[in-house]
Amino acid sequence: MTEPIEITIAEMSPARQADYLAFFDLDAFADNQRWASCYCYFHFAPHDRQDWRDRTAEQNRSAIIDLIQRGELRGYLAYADGRPVGWCNADLRTKYSTQEAALQPQPVGAIVCFVVAKAYRGRGVASRLLDAACAGLAGQGMEVVEAHARKDTEDEAANHHGPLAMYLDSGFVPVGENGPLVTVRKSVFR
Repeated sequence: MTEPIEITIAEMSPARQADYLAFFDLDAFADNQRWASCYCYFHFAPHDRQDWRDRTAEQNRSAIIDLIQRGELRGYLAYADGRPVGWCNADLRTKYSTQEAALQPQPVGAIVCFVVAKAYRGRGVASRLLDAACAGLAGQGMEVVEAHARKDTEDEAANHHGPLAMYLDSGFVPVGENGPLVTVRKSVFR
């Protein structure tokens, strides 16, 4: 059994830019170099104007810095031992270029990505980030939070949307499927 760790969760802000970049520069994809150029910019990228595969790490890093400095990158950093060890990208669904328009009349929150440093996986970091994201989205006035989890996979990279079991354990309910993805929703009305 893995020893428990103390995790602190902090909402992303321009003041946390150095921590965010340190996490993505060094630890986030240390065991998955093929995704190291992402910087969690994929869901903001102008896919209608440029193929994602043509974007460089430098372009994505620069674009995410711009979002951070304008206060437009929303999400949560997890800290352990005083350093960032995890990230959850969560905001209003309409902020992401990869999300379809909501059918609900009220604003819908979206959780689009989790990244946890290899040494901290399986230790509750993503669950703590999920709880913080749901509370934060509710605090912004959202009544519903949605995510798309991959079904039938144990592959850590394939679970970058968050493991389906984690969402179900947190009270999310499946509402649809699209290929390997299960759409899950949770009411977070306060």
